[in-house]
Amino acid sequence: MNFNSFFLKSFRIVLFPLALIYGGIIILRNWLYKKGYIKSAEFNFPVICVGNLVVGGTGKSPMVEYLLALLHPHFKIATLSRGYKRKSKGYVIANEITTATALDIGDEPMQFHLKFPNVIVAVGEERIVAIPYLLQDIPDLQAIILDDAFQHREVKAGLNIILTEFNNLYSNDFFLPTGDLRDEWSSAKRAQIIVVTKCPPNLTEDKRQKIIRNLHVLPTQEIFFTCIEYGVPYHIIHQSLRKVTQEDEVLLVCGIANPKPLKEYLMQNAYTYYQKDYSDHHIFSIDDLNTIKERYHEIEATHKMILTTEKDAVRLTKFKDELLETPLYVLPIRHKFLFNEGEQFNATVISFIRNFSFNPDK
Repeated sequence: MNFNSFFLKSFRIVLFPLALIYGGIIILRNWLYKKGYIKSAEFNFPVICVGNLVVGGTGKSPMVEYLLALLHPHFKIATLSRGYKRKSKGYVIANEITTATALDIGDEPMQFHLKFPNVIVAVGEERIVAIPYLLQDIPDLQAIILDDAFQHREVKAGLNIILTEFNNLYSNDFFLPTGDLRDEWSSAKRAQIIVVTKCPPNLTEDKRQKIIRNLHVLPTQEIFFTCIEYGVPYHIIHQSLRKVTQEDEVLLVCGIANPKPLKEYLMQNAYTYYQKDYSDHHIFSIDDLNTIKERYHEIEATHKMILTTEKDAVRLTKFKDELLETPLYVLPIRHKFLFNEGEQFNATVISFIRNFSFNPDK
């Protein structure tokens, strides 16, 4: 379980009765789906779902980006997200908004839109409603990637990819609010692919096998292991590159669910770092930006910089004029497959689209 302090751990244990109630509701809901009392919609079309069983922090957005980079040279691809914390409502295609911002479509969809401008990026609270609209609007579409939709069972995807963090495996967790689970362990059986993320790059085969046993991976499932690979930071506005060096003192501006790997990266690569933390999906104001600048100027060092995540950056780019001369750099992140199994993962996903056939009775 992902406890951050002794106080938080104690508080969450006190909430154990609520976790039992929440877990009971989830188990009942899944049973109703399993028995057919509640129906899931299926589409005669390749739908790939990327999700997890816990709240945040497993690397869903980098996995969606990995899939977009893999698939968009070969297929007409769209992503469909909920668009968390956006100001708009209903079904929206980002590509149809000439000045789309994170407030219009949400920060993660905006991130996809900026990095993959030729990919259709859509949002909609109800995916079961949004998918038919998307297929109607883009008739030559060849596949849809659902971002963070595994626990939303109104739509049954043809290929489910679930992620679990190396240091917080779902098999070792418990229901919210005592643990981080928002779905039951057995729901993992619905996935065709399991990816263990944020592994140490030197993960041993022995540890790999222990995790496979711990997760009770079925013979029909494929399991992969990835580590985090950071790229070279780029300026938030003019895209110039600047590496983090052992001379740099870094102000880390961070509003993501699990910043621990990022902080470990700075411990290894920077002289030192300071934190300016915000809540997950925080919407930055001009006052926030001024506070960040003030904190940066307080750092008495010759070599210094401000660093943020790509997810946070899309909520900061609205301050373009204010950031032109500010040394605010964005650190790109991607999944790197271990044990030389990246090509196997790629082949499974591509094969699903190319060989897709609709079997409603499956």
